[in-house]
Amino acid sequence: MSASKKSRPRQRGAGVEGSPPFVGALLRLCWRRVRDRMHEAVRVAGFTDLQDPHLSVFSYPLPDGVRPSALAHRIGMSRQATNYLITQMEALGYLERRATEGGGERRLVHLTERGWQVGEVIFACLRDLQAEWAEAIGPERFDDFMDVLRRLAADEQQVLSSQ
Repeated sequence: MSASKKSRPRQRGAGVEGSPPFVGALLRLCWRRVRDRMHEAVRVAGFTDLQDPHLSVFSYPLPDGVRPSALAHRIGMSRQATNYLITQMEALGYLERRATEGGGERRLVHLTERGWQVGEVIFACLRDLQAEWAEAIGPERFDDFMDVLRRLAADEQQVLSSQ
């Protein structure tokens, strides 16, 4: 078969209206850009001991007075893995577990001052990134984009705020 007649592997559905990449892939690609920028901002700010799993703890909303099991659900990890991660981050000085006000053995996860500093670095990075994207596509389109994302995320936000 000549080189011109060789067929390239083709994805199913390719070339059809509504074909890949689908919304999940596009969101993942955008998320990768966001995550890479956050990693770089945190590293440049001097928090070089944080790795990718650690940064997941700083996802919205920040963990201030959250149960370890709720944090595990929020970041999509098992409770055992999350407890290991919390222990690591306590040793690094970013998190602490405190007893609840009612006493007992139940302890909640809180950010330390160092943890709050990382949160501020991430928030500043995200504000800068949002400004860049708004400039790239226009402020009105970016506002519409954010409105759509808020609407699509509304149910999940309610779940997170109730934890």
